[in-house]
Amino acid sequence: MKVKDLASKVGEVIELKGWVANKRESKTVAFVILRDGSGQCQCIIDVNNVGEKVFNDAKTLTLESSLSILGKVVKDERQVGGYEIHATDLKIIQVAEEYPIAKKEHGVDFLMDQRHLWLRSQRQWAIMRIRNTIIFGIHQFFQKEGFIQMDAPIFTGNACEGTTNLFETDYYGQPAYLSQSGQLYGEAMAMAMGKIYTFGPTFRAEKSKTRRHLSEFWMIEPEMAFYDIFQNMDLIESFLNEVIQKVIDECEVELGIVGRDLTMLEKSIAPFQRLTYDEAVEIITGKQKVNGVNTIDTLNGDLKSKEEEKAAILAEIEEREAKINQQGIKKGERNFNMNKVAQLKNSLKDVEEDLRNIPEWIASATNFTYGEDFGGSDETVLTRMFDTPIMVYDWPHEVKAFYLKRNPEDERFARGVDVLAPEGYGEIVGGGERETDVEKVKAKIIEHELPMKEFEWYLDLRRYGTVPHSGFGLGLERLVAYVCKLPHVRETIPFPRMYGRLFP
Repeated sequence: MKVKDLASKVGEVIELKGWVANKRESKTVAFVILRDGSGQCQCIIDVNNVGEKVFNDAKTLTLESSLSILGKVVKDERQVGGYEIHATDLKIIQVAEEYPIAKKEHGVDFLMDQRHLWLRSQRQWAIMRIRNTIIFGIHQFFQKEGFIQMDAPIFTGNACEGTTNLFETDYYGQPAYLSQSGQLYGEAMAMAMGKIYTFGPTFRAEKSKTRRHLSEFWMIEPEMAFYDIFQNMDLIESFLNEVIQKVIDECEVELGIVGRDLTMLEKSIAPFQRLTYDEAVEIITGKQKVNGVNTIDTLNGDLKSKEEEKAAILAEIEEREAKINQQGIKKGERNFNMNKVAQLKNSLKDVEEDLRNIPEWIASATNFTYGEDFGGSDETVLTRMFDTPIMVYDWPHEVKAFYLKRNPEDERFARGVDVLAPEGYGEIVGGGERETDVEKVKAKIIEHELPMKEFEWYLDLRRYGTVPHSGFGLGLERLVAYVCKLPHVRETIPFPRMYGRLFP
C-alpha cells in the first residue's frame, strides 16, 4: 500500500513500508511519521495495541530507519496527508545510523555535500515531484500537438554558437564537444518529420556561479517546418500556459510544501506581453512607463520596502531572542522561538541580498547601452514591471546566433525571441525563426569565425527543399525554479553539476 492511496482504504487494515521521517514518544505511545516516496503519514504505535515487544522495537527507531507497519487507516484531517495509521504490528528492516541531516538549519554547502540524503527531505521531495509533473506535461503537450520526439547526439563535432563555453573531449583521436544544444540537428529532423522535439541533457562550460547556471541541464527543443516567428511565439505561449496549469491542477500539496504563492503563478497563465527589443530597452531605461510608472521609480520603491522589511525582521529577532533568554521559559517554547529565529535569519539573508542587488539593478537600467544583449540585471528590471512572462523579439543581429533569420523589413534585427519569466527569474526560453538563405548563413558563419567545413551538412538543409521554419529551447531547470519560486537552480535537479561541484 502507498500513502497516496490511503483515502480509499479508510477503516481497513493495510501494510505500509517506508522510512522514519520523524518520531516522538511517551511511556506508552510512539508517534512515527512514515514516508514512502508517495507521501507522509503519522503512525500511532500504542503499547496496548501492539504489545511490549513491538513497542520496545518502535522505541529503537531512529531518523531514516526503514520498516513496515501493519495497521488500520483512520481519517484525521489534522494530520499530515489527512489520514493516520493505528498500528497493530511493526517490523524493522534496518535501524539507521545517526542521520547527518539533523532537525536544524544547515548551510547550503553542507546540504549539497549530502545531496544523496537531502533528496529525502519533504521540500526536495516536493520539488522533484513538481519537476516530474512538468516533464510529463511537456511530453503530453507536444504529443497532442502532433510532434515526434527525436534525439540529437550528445557528442558533436561542431557547436551551435562557437566552442568557447563547451566541454571538449577526445573522440577516437579527434576533438569532440558535449552538446550545448540539439537545435541544428532538430532542424534536420524537422525537414524529415515536419514537427519534432528533442528532450535531453546539454552542457555549458561557463565558469559562472549565478543562481541561474548549471553546467549540465535538460533542454526541450521543438523545431517546426513552415512556422514563422509569430507562429513560434503562439506555440511557446500555449505550451507554457498548459504545462504551468497542469502543475497548479495536480501539485497543490507539493506547491504548498515549497511555499509557492499560487496567486502570482496563476497570473502567468495569460496572453504574454510581447515587446520588440527597442520597446524593452525603452522600459528598462525608464523612458517608457508601464501602468503609469517607470522602472527607476519602481526599483526605488522596492528598495524602501526592503529596508522596512529588514528593520521589522531585526526587531522580531531581538524580541524572540529576549524570550529565549528569559528565566523559567518552557523547553518547548524556547525551541519554538529558536527555530523561528533561525527562519528569520534566513529571511534576513534574502532581504539583505535584495538590498545589495537593487542598487545594482538601478545602475544597470540607468547605464544600459543600446545594442547590447540583456544581462541578468536587465531581465530582472524588465520582468519586475509585469505579472506575466514577457516575449522580447527582433534583437540586434550582432548579439544573436548565426542561424537566425533577419527581419525582412529591417535587417538590423534578427528574428529571435527570448521569454523572460516574471518575479525576477529572467530567460527560460530562447528561440526564433531560422535563416533559409544559404548565402546569408555562410556569411554569418564567417562573421562568427566558425569552421565552414563542419557546417556543410547544415548548409545542405538550405540547398535541398528549404522552407520557413522556427523553433525554441526551454531550460527545464529554469522553468522548475520559476514554478517553485526557488532561489537557485541547484535544487531543481536531483544531482546538480555546476562550476565547482562534481560530487556526489
